[in-house]
Amino acid sequence: MKKVPQNDDFESFASLFKDTKRIKSDKYLAPRASMTQKAESLHKRKQAMQTKQRNASFEFSDGFEAHFDGNQSMLFCRDERHRAQIKALRRGEYVPELILDLHGVNREDAKLELAAVIQEAYDKHHECINIIHGVSGGVLKQHVPNWLVQHPKVIGFHQAPLEWGGKGALLVLVATRRDEKPN
Repeated sequence: MKKVPQNDDFESFASLFKDTKRIKSDKYLAPRASMTQKAESLHKRKQAMQTKQRNASFEFSDGFEAHFDGNQSMLFCRDERHRAQIKALRRGEYVPELILDLHGVNREDAKLELAAVIQEAYDKHHECINIIHGVSGGVLKQHVPNWLVQHPKVIGFHQAPLEWGGKGALLVLVATRRDEKPN
């Protein structure tokens, strides 16, 4: 047992502060418990999907059908001032800086992926992208060109040469900020 000195000063101090309580600090924040790896992975995937959806804010219409000549290779040019660039694309003078492979992707996911890759190419100033849709006469081979025609940042596209996918792929020219018309 601890001996307490018996003097008047101590008794008067103790009597003054006998009904006080300990104060809890509101300045100190206890470290938060870290998320488990599974929860952290789920959180990152959700963030990635939200970012992808923000980037893919352009909506494609499934009802729109562009007219392409079935006898020639797939070709589209938004306006005449870009005709020389499309010819250079056809000759293989452009090398794709981004490649999007849509094998095994359903139609709705393909729309999101396509809009996201076009936006990424625009943001990172990539002029040429390669969209691989597959050779079979499936849904994506029919829809991808129709979707590309609708997107305002697409200057034009041409069927890819064999080294980049041939009839199962398209090389796409994406507008850069210098290509846009001044207001």
